[in-house]
Amino acid sequence: MGDNFQNRVFKLKPIDLNEIRNDIMGLLIYGEEPIMAFRDVRDQVVFTNKRIITINIQGITGRRRLFETMPYSKIQYFSVQTPGFIELIPDSELFIRFTGFSVNFEFKGYVDIGSIARIISEFVL
Repeated sequence: MGDNFQNRVFKLKPIDLNEIRNDIMGLLIYGEEPIMAFRDVRDQVVFTNKRIITINIQGITGRRRLFETMPYSKIQYFSVQTPGFIELIPDSELFIRFTGFSVNFEFKGYVDIGSIARIISEFVL
């Protein structure tokens, strides 16, 4: 898993929870709920109450897909950057370090980054 994420940067835009791909919803376990969802061109990233799930759509037809999950319990460190006061296009950033790799999420537009940070904190602290 870590090789694909090594120092990867996701540039994400928010989407409605009803736009989450059905194949991601099929990965959820009992009691797991999606909280926020984002997209990056064809790919999607879903933050649940237990983990981060990504789907990487591959190939011309998009039939080949790579699913990866990152449980919050495996996070070693994270940081949050909130948007500035006068930014025309607000953006925020979430940096997460896992064992052996790190991931950087850049959010375009308004995102309640505090909610994501609180969820992660519940599992990290």
